[in-house]
Amino acid sequence: MRPLRYSINVTLDGCCHHEAGLPPDEESMRYWTAEMKRADALLFGRVTYEMMESAWRKPATGTWPDWMEDWQLPFAEAIDRAKKYVVSSTLSVTDWNAELVRGDVGQAVHRLKQESGEALWVGGVTLPLALADLGLIDEYGFLVQPVLAGHGPTLLSGLRERVQLELVDREEFQSGAVAVRYRPTQLPA
Repeated sequence: MRPLRYSINVTLDGCCHHEAGLPPDEESMRYWTAEMKRADALLFGRVTYEMMESAWRKPATGTWPDWMEDWQLPFAEAIDRAKKYVVSSTLSVTDWNAELVRGDVGQAVHRLKQESGEALWVGGVTLPLALADLGLIDEYGFLVQPVLAGHGPTLLSGLRERVQLELVDREEFQSGAVAVRYRPTQLPA
C-alpha cells in the first residue's frame, strides 16, 4: 500500500494561508520540488487544484512565463507533469493530467492508496482535514515559517480526534524556516 503524505507551509501560529509565510526562495522551492518527486500522484480538493493550476500549469505556448525564475522551474516542471486526482462535487471536468474523484472520499482515497506506487501527496486545507479525521494520512510534513500571521485559516482546525505524532525528519533553512516530518503513532489497544 502506498502512503498518503500531507505537507503544507504553516506559520508559527498555525496559519496555513498560502500568502501568510515567507515568499518562496531557492531553498524552499528545492524542498517543495523534492516533495513533489516523492509522490506518484497528487491529491487536491477543487480550491487547491484551481489555485495550483493557475500558478503552475505550463502555458499552451510550451514556454514558462517571464516572471518565473530559473530556480522555480524544477518545481513547475514537477507539478505540471504529475498525475493529479481532484476531489470535487462541483467540477464536471478536469484536465492538466487530472482525474476527478467522486463519491465517498474515504473509500476513494483508500482505493488510491491500494494501488502500487511510491506515494500519494495531498495539499491544501479542507481535504487534508477530512482525510486526517478518517485516519488516512500516513505522514505529515510542515514547512514552519518564522512568521506570526495573526489571522487566516489554521492548520487542521476542527480536527475531531487528537493525532499523536512522532518526528521522523527535521531540516533547518537559512531563512529560519524549519521543515519537519511526522508519522502518526499507533496507540496501544
